[in-house]
Amino acid sequence: MADAGHRTHRRSRRHVAETADRRRASGVCAGDQEVKRFVLTRRRGGAGLLLLLLLTGAVAAQRPPVAVYEVYAIQFASAPYGVKNLVAGVTDSRSIDIAFTVWVARGGGKTVLVDAGFYRDKFIQQWKPRDFVKPSEAIERGLGIKADLVTDIIVSHSHWDHMDGVDLFPNARIHIQKDEYEYYIGPAGEVLHRGGVDPDDAKMMAALKDARVTLVNGDAQEILPGITVYTGGKHTFASQYAAINTRRGTVVIASDNAYLYENLEKHLAIAQTVDAESNLKAQTRMLQLAASPSLVVPGHDPAVFERFPSPGKGVARIDR
Repeated sequence: MADAGHRTHRRSRRHVAETADRRRASGVCAGDQEVKRFVLTRRRGGAGLLLLLLLTGAVAAQRPPVAVYEVYAIQFASAPYGVKNLVAGVTDSRSIDIAFTVWVARGGGKTVLVDAGFYRDKFIQQWKPRDFVKPSEAIERGLGIKADLVTDIIVSHSHWDHMDGVDLFPNARIHIQKDEYEYYIGPAGEVLHRGGVDPDDAKMMAALKDARVTLVNGDAQEILPGITVYTGGKHTFASQYAAINTRRGTVVIASDNAYLYENLEKHLAIAQTVDAESNLKAQTRMLQLAASPSLVVPGHDPAVFERFPSPGKGVARIDR
């Protein structure tokens, strides 16, 4: 029995050796090696992929999250005004009570105004606006936000009814286009080109320039997380409008680059522009930037306060 066992064992070893020879000849062992290499590569690749994902996540974690804002329109006065002075090509005698408006964007730790309105007595005496309230008081009454809590003001352009109220908000950083500022306001606060720019407002801006004014250098500039300004509306030399990220998508505050819904819906330039063709192109762009055409908000249309929900008198919630 022992000899038989030894013979069986020798035959088994020969069988294993012969099988190995046949596997090598047929490339089976090479295949095993390929499998091993594949598994090793996958393991290494998996580790590399994991490292890449970790690094990507780390970079993403370092980026500030995109702010999402609540956006409000605040009306602080109204006055009758001819539509032909607002919409190019209109010849009839229609008149509307235009809304003097500032806009508030609140989110990402910021309270941002688009335009600051007006409050100086000479403008009130000249225009005799109805239901006038200082913009700062209208904001506090409508939203409970005190003037010293406003962090930033985007000045769409240099006209008195949009820039005069800047100094009502003592802690706000002011964002205005560099070309707009330098075209209208001289180093000593002199008005270089009048066109609706008040001398007192020019002096005020010059006095604030070093401490609180940021000169925005051109088109499509993200000045705050979730807020980008664009040029091209040409209401003034370098007027700008603001695109703001909200839970409904992008809201565009046109300011005077589109006075009324009639400008936007009939594709008619504003009546007071330095370049009508550029203004129409800007209106088209606004409609493309906004999440919906209904989220392009004109500068003086009282219908804004009818089309959007109103949490209080003279207040419209744009992002709802």
